[in-house]
Amino acid sequence: MSDDAHQILHAGHIAIVGRPNVGKSTLLNRLLGQKLSITADKPQTTRHRILGVLDRPEGQIALLDTPGIHRMPGKRALNQSLNRAALGALAEADLVWFVVMADRWDDEDGYILESLRREGRPVMLVINMIDRLNDRARLLPFLEKMGRLHDFVEMFPVSALKGDNAERLAESSLRYLPEVDAKPFAEDQLTDRSMRFVSAEFIREQIMRSLGEEVPYAAAVTIDHFEERPTLTRIGATIWVERDGQKAIMIGRGGERLKSIGSQARKSIETLLDTKVFLELWVKVRAGWQDDPRFLRQLEMDESRWPKT
Repeated sequence: MSDDAHQILHAGHIAIVGRPNVGKSTLLNRLLGQKLSITADKPQTTRHRILGVLDRPEGQIALLDTPGIHRMPGKRALNQSLNRAALGALAEADLVWFVVMADRWDDEDGYILESLRREGRPVMLVINMIDRLNDRARLLPFLEKMGRLHDFVEMFPVSALKGDNAERLAESSLRYLPEVDAKPFAEDQLTDRSMRFVSAEFIREQIMRSLGEEVPYAAAVTIDHFEERPTLTRIGATIWVERDGQKAIMIGRGGERLKSIGSQARKSIETLLDTKVFLELWVKVRAGWQDDPRFLRQLEMDESRWPKT
């Protein structure tokens, strides 16, 4: 019998949590080696729980990227659903990566830590953005301060952007996951999300990156049709906004902004699907969609509601 037959495998779920803009999605993408979760320099870029499968010889990690947790999410149904998605991922988690920014701790971080204590899951503290520290000597006092706040199973300084210590973080985390007889996911499986869902997210990423402060938060994306052929995938999508003025901004003069959003999104989708993509975009107004629970459920893209293509 070969040595491989005696290898102990570990597999389980790790929830990546933290306040907005601490690099959770960047860390997920770094470890996967490709973009799955969208990124932008704006809070609330991530709106859904995104699962990415990290396959290693010693086992598998199902990484759960989550929206940034807000201490006071406000009254809007969308903001409340973001917090529920993030905190709900803890119920699936065997281990939690609590991501904070190097040499920065605020009330939002404290609120999240209290939530983690109530949940009772083992927590690994991930101190991200160490590449931004002008003086690395500040890191040790920060680690000592964090160690006094909670009994973290480990503390890892990383740079999700540059990859520093990221792989070591994943390797160390595997031993905290349950032993399994076999890997739960196929070795080439990237996510449990459909390519329709990911395509909608890539479109929304370009909206977040292309527009100012207000309009991206008033925008949502649904997929109208998704037709895969051997050499070409045809995708039609609708961008929803709340007001006519936002629609005009989204389209831009002569349609130039919408064309740019579509062009950049198409390139990202083509890279993921490894095929040519024809992408059509429409912009429509749906007043108050952020406060409409039925529409918010639709954005989760329950595949049972999609027409067959």
